[in-house]
Amino acid sequence: MYRNIIEVFLQLKTTMLILKKTKEKMKKTSSLVALIIAATIGFASCGGSNSGQISIKGSDTVLPFSQKIAEEFMKEHEGAVVTVTGGGSGVGISALMENTTDLAQSSRRIKFDERERLANNDRIAKEVIAGYDALAVIVHPDNKISQLTREQLEGIFTGAITNWSELGGDDIRIIPYARETSSGTYEFFRESALRNRNYMNGIMSMPASGSLIQSVSQTRGAISYVGLAHVKPSVKVLAVSYNEGENFAMPNLENVRNESYPIVRPLYFYYVESNEEKVKPLVDYMFSDAGQQILIEIGFIPLK
Repeated sequence: MYRNIIEVFLQLKTTMLILKKTKEKMKKTSSLVALIIAATIGFASCGGSNSGQISIKGSDTVLPFSQKIAEEFMKEHEGAVVTVTGGGSGVGISALMENTTDLAQSSRRIKFDERERLANNDRIAKEVIAGYDALAVIVHPDNKISQLTREQLEGIFTGAITNWSELGGDDIRIIPYARETSSGTYEFFRESALRNRNYMNGIMSMPASGSLIQSVSQTRGAISYVGLAHVKPSVKVLAVSYNEGENFAMPNLENVRNESYPIVRPLYFYYVESNEEKVKPLVDYMFSDAGQQILIEIGFIPLK
């Protein structure tokens, strides 16, 4: 009898211990679930606070405009945060396709296959032209040459013309510099001045306009091209003719407006249609009088 009582007692004690451990486990689990929920809510709240953030990425040419626009926009819109990075037009458009930027700044038009890739993911690219840029041909300050035709530019950058003496200059080897292949400026110059012919094999390429300016200013035989806003006193800007030498023009606001300077391209911004509400205030600011004045101050050409 006593043995039976002891066995029942031991079973009851064991059962109580199991229930106690189960209760403690459930309590810990409940706490963990509560912690996960709290963390999720906190994360969601952080995401909501980022709704005022806009990212811009891409063209090195457009970069000075975007940086100044971002700076002034944030001054006028409390709580807005605009981040701007370069890397090249191709980099910006790739970032748009990968959904890692809100706006892609570009010195070339988006390609058909890039639009298709976006469309295949149910993302429609919207195009905005904020202004225009004249592409300046630059040489070392000591270079005697002051003007070149399109045909001469083509010969230089494809490797057919190799010495400045062939163009009436000193007997110095021509050293052409180009932007890297991801740059919209690289592609635009090839389409416009080279008539889509390939650059010479082994041409020196630079990642940014500042690098081109520095290289040309330090190399007597150098020649390259940069957006007008990037031109510095340390280099010499050449007049260009696209009508076989009948008329030459310098890259400036007046010659772009009267269409006498031939190497001109739009400054593009691209965003995804579904993101329009987020980026519209900043895009509208680009079109405002203040935004267009910034464009002029930097050295670009306004829409009007």
